[in-house]
Amino acid sequence: MAAHGITRRRVLRGLLGGAAVTVGLPLLEIGLTDRRALAAGSAFPTRFGLFFWGNGVLPQQWIPTGEGVGDAWTLSEELAPLASVKDVITVVSGTSLKVPNTIPHYSGEAGVLSGWPVLVHNHENQTFAAPSIDQIVAQAIGGDTRFRSLEVGAYPGRGVSYNGPDNQNPPESNPAALFERLFGGGFRAPGEEGEVDPKLALRRSVLDAVGEDLRRFQRGLGVADRARLDQHLTGVRELERRIARLQEDPPQLDACARPAAPGDDFEDIDGRPQLSRRNRAICDLVTMALACDQTRVFSHVITRPINNLLHPGASAGHHQLTHDEPAPQPEVNAIVIALMAELAYFIERLRSVPEGDETLLDHCALLATSELSWGRLHSLDEFPIVIAGSANGKLRTGMHYRSPFAENTSKVMLSLIRACGVNTASYGGDSGRAEDGLGAIEA
Repeated sequence: MAAHGITRRRVLRGLLGGAAVTVGLPLLEIGLTDRRALAAGSAFPTRFGLFFWGNGVLPQQWIPTGEGVGDAWTLSEELAPLASVKDVITVVSGTSLKVPNTIPHYSGEAGVLSGWPVLVHNHENQTFAAPSIDQIVAQAIGGDTRFRSLEVGAYPGRGVSYNGPDNQNPPESNPAALFERLFGGGFRAPGEEGEVDPKLALRRSVLDAVGEDLRRFQRGLGVADRARLDQHLTGVRELERRIARLQEDPPQLDACARPAAPGDDFEDIDGRPQLSRRNRAICDLVTMALACDQTRVFSHVITRPINNLLHPGASAGHHQLTHDEPAPQPEVNAIVIALMAELAYFIERLRSVPEGDETLLDHCALLATSELSWGRLHSLDEFPIVIAGSANGKLRTGMHYRSPFAENTSKVMLSLIRACGVNTASYGGDSGRAEDGLGAIEA
């Protein structure tokens, strides 16, 4: 028996219809010995999204020429696929991550997406020290939708969205499964009749029933356990919100419609992923999920950090090429160009959805970035950043901002989250902390 009579089998208890019901708890310090202690109104809402690719860029082929807005700057070779959307993007170059580059790839991933140094348990086990940028925004604006946030990917593997240390949000990379989750049971387009799955309704009743036991239980917990329990219950609260949304009429959004199912023909061909087909199927579904206000926050990993995917025309895996291909690394360059073509597709899809006199993209802030700049050196300087959309007029578009003195990349992230409705004085912590945004990109 553990201290305070709390064991790993402790559950929250209540009564539902005269029957006993329970909800499980996470592992808490109180149950361990000391040695084991561990948009308001009628305006269209602002959305935030992350488009992430792994293994960086080639800075000499990435950085645009010229600075400023409109014709004052020209897209680079690697950014050329974005020509059709140049007027709705901002490219930020010359910034630098200020976190220590202790663990290649992981340091940059945690640094850009949380603003904190990577939290290292050991060389084989690293995690984020704080929530990732998408979850920071979701905490502020995600509560009014069916899904607080969506985590998706174009290819199976880990994601880059974290609720906090050792608490990753796994991405859904199967287009058919994502379609079923978003537009299967529980989805109603405007004008459709719907019904709540009785199993979900019962689950909500169970959560209500254990409420009193939960309140009593919390009073006996220490600070660390309260935080751990709150993190555990975040998923429970998300379920409650989803059930409540199912019982409401869907928002009257003209662009919202149930899309066609994407099918399931996405298997690799001769060891090479159908990355473009997979990505575009995922992007189509996320676009309609935003248009139907099922979510306002998402993270999309087209390729994960340190991935070694074999791209079309490449002689070796991507990560291997970043280190082994001789300069000027034409195959690496071609891969980055192909990834930017996929980003361009996503931006075009968001721009194709009308919302009032504007578009869905106008009401978005889409951050596109990687975990480093030049893969060969694992560099955190010249950090690659593209922002699409104006976040309801809060951000400038059609410009290239070149940092004159290697400003902290976290300044960009602070401007982004503030534009999306996060009321905060800073972004990140320790050497990655920024208390001032990047005013040049703010409208």
